[in-house]
Amino acid sequence: MSTRPTDAGGSLVHQAVQAVRSHIRLHDMKVGDTLPGEGQFATELGVSRAVMREAFGALAALKLIDVGNGRRARVGAMDGSVIGASLDHAVSTAQISVAEVWDVRRTVEVRIAALAAEKRTDAQAERILSLAEAMAGAMDDQQHMIQYDIAFHEAIAQAAGNALFAQIVQSFAPLMEVAVPQAWRTRTSQEQKDNTIELHRALARAIFDADPAKAAAAMEAHFVTSIGDMLRGQG
Repeated sequence: MSTRPTDAGGSLVHQAVQAVRSHIRLHDMKVGDTLPGEGQFATELGVSRAVMREAFGALAALKLIDVGNGRRARVGAMDGSVIGASLDHAVSTAQISVAEVWDVRRTVEVRIAALAAEKRTDAQAERILSLAEAMAGAMDDQQHMIQYDIAFHEAIAQAAGNALFAQIVQSFAPLMEVAVPQAWRTRTSQEQKDNTIELHRALARAIFDADPAKAAAAMEAHFVTSIGDMLRGQG
């Protein structure tokens, strides 16, 4: 199954984690495939069950394996929430700023918008339009507005046809829950609020019209406005 871990080169738990990951790669395992149990790994690696239990726990926390009550561990699916937790931690501990995250978002999501316009299905285009309209209807309901805004960006990423883009955008959700209200608090006039909604509508229409250049330009315009509003909200 794998070479036995030793104390050299890291803790036994760390080496057990690496052994499980190696097992998944060497056996060409896919999402949902069942892994050997903790006991079998412990025997093969020459470590205690406690070591393997901790290793499995670490892998589950990273969403690399899926551990459920009463069944064997399975290979986990890619999950952007892991990236999101790391980003949220980095911002809260002042390692990076929200503005820096939004600058990265703008770079990534402009490309995503262009791809979405090129590759979206009719159903995806309709959903993106409906989410833009839902935002308009929830303009005075901040909690729902945030959820529609997050869903809007995630729907565009899903329409782009690249699973990694979808996971990256999903990872931004915890920060959006903080930054979006900050930005909206700076939009004190109805004209400012209407303009923000219209930017989302223009982006949705460009994707619906299958116009990549227009969609990219609309996403860029959306971020230029949103970043400015967010920075004003931070004082």
